Amino acid sequence: MIRRVNVNGNGVAALSRAIGLGGGGANSATNQRPLQAALYGTMAHSNANSNPHWLSSRGLADRFGPLAPSSFPHGVLAIRFSHSLAKEPPRAEKFSPKDVVLFQYEACPFCNKVKAFLDYYKIPYEVVEVNPISKKEIKWSDYKKVPILKIDGEQMVDSSDIIDKLFQRIHPDNPAVDGDEEKKWRGWVDNHLVHMLSPNIYRTASEALESFDYITTNGNFSFTERIMAKYTGAAAMYFVSKKLKKRHNITDERAALYEAAKTWVDALNGRQFLGGLNPNLADLAVFGVLRPIRHLKSGRDMVEHTSIGDWYTRMESAVGESSRIKSEEK
Repeated sequence: MIRRVNVNGNGVAALSRAIGLGGGGANSATNQRPLQAALYGTMAHSNANSNPHWLSSRGLADRFGPLAPSSFPHGVLAIRFSHSLAKEPPRAEKFSPKDVVLFQYEACPFCNKVKAFLDYYKIPYEVVEVNPISKKEIKWSDYKKVPILKIDGEQMVDSSDIIDKLFQRIHPDNPAVDGDEEKKWRGWVDNHLVHMLSPNIYRTASEALESFDYITTNGNFSFTERIMAKYTGAAAMYFVSKKLKKRHNITDERAALYEAAKTWVDALNGRQFLGGLNPNLADLAVFGVLRPIRHLKSGRDMVEHTSIGDWYTRMESAVGESSRIKSEEK
């Protein structure tokens, strides 16, 4: 268990100094951002994407999945059924960039939105894992947040904007990114769903440690940073998550997460995907954001206590294998 620490007053400043992020008053939002960003990878995109407290680590969380063995809790029948209805996974045949590089935090939900899109459209991409403390990997860019996507040398930023631009290039004859329903639910992901995550993955001391064990293991930390970030980060976020609970008017974290899952399943209204027989951009956004927590306790509880698991399994099948390719660090 994590020993209770005082994160008020000098507490946060001490935690900040402990991982070399500098001091600052605990009540200063400006001084808290470096700590939150470094530990959770949550520097802002725009609007909802700018939630500075998303501690699943915009810099470290996509693979919450690998924390547990892959499984098919809803059986193979659901997968076969979806295959019988859906078309083959799309390929970006009209859009064939030669060099695609994603600068990311492995656990970042917004980075995972972009990866879900690239995987679904079978666009090969290289990954550069950014150190959330030094950010030396993106010193070349004026934009100091992630994700950053470089397409044949062109820089793209902000997960939703990246996806919009890629979609338009893949579908030049039908550049409309989304209809009203699709747009509504993509907004819901950024403005509501992401806010349910931090209070849940840092709900208890043990869950906070579980999350940071994954975050620090898969993120780009030095050995010293990894040790310090795991324990100070877990302790800090355990208490920060309580503030987030209050900020977003959440009474019961799990109930709020389950309600969000139910809201999404209700939106499907019996369809295989929101897009019908195949996923649309809203499906990919929900899937990408949830993928980092799927095998954490919060994600396991969500699947066990709601009916979102069937859709999630279909999405795993539809998105398929990762299109990520290994390369030397750029």
